Amino acid sequence: MVMPRFFTLAQAERTLPRVEAAIRTATGLKAEYQLAEDGLRELSHKVMMSGGMAVNHHNALGLRNRRDSAATRLQEVMAEIQEFGCLVKDLNIGLLDFPTLYHGREVYLCWRLGEQRIAHWHGVEEGFQSRKAIDDEFLANHTGDSVS
Repeated sequence: MVMPRFFTLAQAERTLPRVEAAIRTATGLKAEYQLAEDGLRELSHKVMMSGGMAVNHHNALGLRNRRDSAATRLQEVMAEIQEFGCLVKDLNIGLLDFPTLYHGREVYLCWRLGEQRIAHWHGVEEGFQSRKAIDDEFLANHTGDSVS
């Protein structure tokens, strides 16, 4: 399926279930990566504080493998999300933007993990705090690409 460069609200909402599944996977992988990284940092700190104590190499290797595996899989999932045509703005909260055209200029349809539907938009130079509700005027004056 060819994804649009600019989405209509309907196109973005049709894409949302697949993107939502991917962003949920990505946030889980980021958390897994962070846990393993924190474990490695803690282990390194213990080694340094004890003057080179005997390291449990099996534990260290397991943490490193978990971290590296999560990082690799996270990169793959982020690439999948980008292939949908949307932009990940904040992985911590699952914030995504879908490019659209409003009165001929590029703006973003804005969605956050946990929201039932896409109900906000903002300018390219604006962010989450500047979100505006999608109203009838916006709907009548926004366009996307036609895709086959």
